[in-house]
Amino acid sequence: AGNWGCAIAKIIARNCQRRADFQKRVEMWVHEEEVEGRKLTEIINSDHENVKYLPGVALPPNLHAVPDVCEVVKDAAILVFVLPHQFLPGLLKTIKGLVLPDAVAVSLVKGYLEIDRSDGSLRTGSQLIASELNVTCAVLNGANVANDVAHEHFAEATLGCSNEQQSLVLWNLLNSQNFSVRTTQDVLGVELCGGFKNVVALAAGFSDGLGFPENTKAAILRRGLQETSSLIQELFPTSAPETLLESCGLADLLTTCYSGRNRRCAQAFAEDPTKSWEDIEATYLGGQKLQGPSTCLDVQSIIEKRGVQKKFPLFTAIYKAVTKEITPEEVFKCIGIGA
Repeated sequence: AGNWGCAIAKIIARNCQRRADFQKRVEMWVHEEEVEGRKLTEIINSDHENVKYLPGVALPPNLHAVPDVCEVVKDAAILVFVLPHQFLPGLLKTIKGLVLPDAVAVSLVKGYLEIDRSDGSLRTGSQLIASELNVTCAVLNGANVANDVAHEHFAEATLGCSNEQQSLVLWNLLNSQNFSVRTTQDVLGVELCGGFKNVVALAAGFSDGLGFPENTKAAILRRGLQETSSLIQELFPTSAPETLLESCGLADLLTTCYSGRNRRCAQAFAEDPTKSWEDIEATYLGGQKLQGPSTCLDVQSIIEKRGVQKKFPLFTAIYKAVTKEITPEEVFKCIGIGA
C-alpha cells in the first residue's frame, strides 16, 4: 500500500467505523518490506502509521495491514484496487478463484490499457478486473493528491458505476465530509480520463523543465483536454462528454499537471534528456512507480493502429519525446507553440 492506497483506506476505515451497514475491520494488502529493521505491516498495525509511504498521518485502528493478498480477498464483499497499473494483471492471476461470487470491485488504477494490436481496440483496467474475476467493477478517479487527501484537505472524486444499487453502497463507503464523491454511470469515461491525463502531464513537465511561461502550459492543458475528449469519443462513442467537467476530468488534469509525479519527472527529463526514465523514477519517486511514459506508449499504439496521428498532434509529439525521437523542446514546435 503506497500513499494513495493508505489515504483511501483511511477514508474507508473511518466510514466503516461510523456506519452500521459495513463491518468494522478493514483489511489492506501491503507488500511486505522492512523499514529500519521492522516489517512494514507490523509498524502499520502497531503504530497505525505507514512510515515509509505516508509518514505523519494517523491511520484508524480498525485498518489492518496484511502481507498475503490471498488472505485479504477471500472473504471480502468489496474489493478496492489501488496499485500501479503495471502490476494489475499479475495480481489478478494471483487472486483469481478466491473472490466471492457476489463481490463488487472498484478500481482506482490509472492508466491500464490492454491493446489488441490487430484492430487497435483496447481493454481497460476495470474491464480486465471484471473479466478475470467475474465481478462488477466500478471506477473512482479525481483531482486527488494523496498527502492532501490523507491530511483531510477538501477534495472531490468521481465514481463511475453502472449499477445504481452498487453505486449507493460504494458512495457510502468512499464519500466523507472532506472527500466529496459525485457519481455517474459513465464508467469508461471516468477511467480513461484518469489514464490520459498522465500523458498530458508529461508535456506540462516538459514546459516547466524548459522554463516556458504559464501561457504555454495553459495551451498544453487546453489541447490535452481537447485530445483526451476526442480520443475517448473515438474509442467509446457512448461516453458522456460532460464527464470531462467532473473531478476525474478537468480538475484531475489541472492537479496532475501542476503537482503530480509525472509532471515532476518530465521536468527532470526536459532538464537532462540524456537520463533514462528508469533513472528518473529511481531518483525522484522513492520506490513509487512512474506511469506516464508507459501509458503514453499504449495511447500511441491505439492512435497509430487507427491511423489518426494528425487528429492527435500533442499525444503524438509527447510520444516522440518520451522515446527520444525528438527533444522535449521540439514537442512545442510540432504542435505550433513557439514555432
